[in-house]
Amino acid sequence: MIINGVTIDKTFAEAFPMKATRAIITAQNEKWAMISAQAMTGFATSVIACGCEAGIERVLSPDETPDGRPGVAIMIYAIGGKGLAKQLETRAGQCVLTSPTSALFAGIEGGKPIPLGKNLRYFGDGFQIAKKIGGKRYWRVPVMDGEFLTEATTGMVDAVGGGNFLVLAESQPQALAACEAAIEEMRKIPNVIMPFPGGVVRSGSKVGSKYASLGASTNDAFCPTLKGVTKTDLSPEIESVMEIVIDGLSKEDIDKAMRVGIQAVCDLGAANGIKRISAGNYGGKLGPFHFHLQEIMA
Repeated sequence: MIINGVTIDKTFAEAFPMKATRAIITAQNEKWAMISAQAMTGFATSVIACGCEAGIERVLSPDETPDGRPGVAIMIYAIGGKGLAKQLETRAGQCVLTSPTSALFAGIEGGKPIPLGKNLRYFGDGFQIAKKIGGKRYWRVPVMDGEFLTEATTGMVDAVGGGNFLVLAESQPQALAACEAAIEEMRKIPNVIMPFPGGVVRSGSKVGSKYASLGASTNDAFCPTLKGVTKTDLSPEIESVMEIVIDGLSKEDIDKAMRVGIQAVCDLGAANGIKRISAGNYGGKLGPFHFHLQEIMA
């Protein structure tokens, strides 16, 4: 398959089951809602070392938020429910409770309830007050700028992590420009996040390492500087490879995000140095969700 001069490899991205939740952060203005959201989703690129994968889903207008203020929807993904609940609560306490004018609400209806502000209320030292509105429990916690309003719980649902595709280009600037174009379009798709910095990862990994203490190491088959010393998957003209990883609430959500992202890369085409689109997989042994590139782009 070739789209605008870009070869789409006959391969698939391999993804695995995760647990996910969404939270809504509001504040006095969009600036402070975004600051809080960025803090809450920091150091959350990969479950390999971060404990969770998190990112900003989208900005919300006042008519989309529970308290009628500007907001930001964030999503957090983890391998298991216990780990997800811990990450959510820790991050909310350190990054939203602390952030000026912030409030915190559930972003998923249904699923299994997990604590959002249920335990953060104890920061109020006995001065906190519970309110039940429309069947939902909220906590008002006194803080120095006024009060912190938080919903008690949010929902946890089954999700998919690790959808991905690789952009192979003639130069580093061309690979990055293509990934930036892809991320711009992918961020329009609901129910997905791209957890790496700016949505892009340059240090794609493989399972295992020559060092026993490491569970993952550089994907040498796609490293341009190693063409002459390893079993490479790169032709001579490829000098840069970058990866986009996607987590989503369903396989269909990731399908949509991959489709628009790959199309955005192909729109730039071979004339802009883009040569191939590929994907990372482990022979089907890592996870049950397989995203076949040519089927997605058919």
